[in-house]
Amino acid sequence: MSENEALDVDELLDSIGFDGDENVLTRRQAEVLTLRERGRSQSEIAERLGTSRANVSSIESSARENIRKSHETIAFAEALQAPVRVRIDAETDLYDVPDRVYDACDDANVKVTQSAPDLMKAVSDAAGDAVVGREVTASLVVSVTTNGDINVRRPEPEQADAS
Repeated sequence: MSENEALDVDELLDSIGFDGDENVLTRRQAEVLTLRERGRSQSEIAERLGTSRANVSSIESSARENIRKSHETIAFAEALQAPVRVRIDAETDLYDVPDRVYDACDDANVKVTQSAPDLMKAVSDAAGDAVVGREVTASLVVSVTTNGDINVRRPEPEQADAS
């Protein structure tokens, strides 16, 4: 029996608690991702599933997009529930962000769990290309949950103008 045949995807999905009714991934998407994470090529997966490599590629792409959207949905929900939201406008110095966040947290009686340098790094990392060096180059919204967790989002252009 080859290594490709030895991997029981159904058993593995069951062992990690995959529930197709409660998951944003279809069972087939979960199977493809499981096999890809176990080092199988798209061609190997296609042969195993009796389909084309192009179909496996499409399934994998859709699965990864569903996961990306799920992460975005969770980030949105956390930001929506956060008692602290601070808008950081473009052209703001990154070094000014911690004080603005700390002040808003003090007003809301929320404790931030990060030091100023850690907060700047978290904002910079989460903002991606919206922070260049010390300059915030696109509007951001920094949210802080009641637990002190930081969430950074880039509002849509219409939202940025409405704030």
